[in-house]
Amino acid sequence: MNNTVTWFEVATADPESAERFYGGLFGWTFVRDEGPLDYRLIGHPGGEGPVGGLFNTRGEFPDHAVFHVHVADVEETCRQTEELGGKVVMKVIDDGAGTDFAYLRDTSGSLFGIFHRRS
Repeated sequence: MNNTVTWFEVATADPESAERFYGGLFGWTFVRDEGPLDYRLIGHPGGEGPVGGLFNTRGEFPDHAVFHVHVADVEETCRQTEELGGKVVMKVIDDGAGTDFAYLRDTSGSLFGIFHRRS
């Protein structure tokens, strides 16, 4: 599972509109996560469990859609990213719900995420 794209995220300042759009287009369903963020887990018809998330940015950074790679160690992957010429945009170690995550930029400036679920 490590080093594999296992999650995607749609981030927007208008999550209700995104729910209507993606729900209508693809039949996705949305369930609010219990964590500290305004985050909604995305399910799809015929799928087992959530496959992605809808994140309310509250306008704090631009809307985007991004993929997330599961890694063995977020801190180490952040270090390697910078060593290889990339940039750590945001890093959260222990979000209070058992997940470490970070948003990174590759050497061309493309945004992507990494995470490690500890539980």
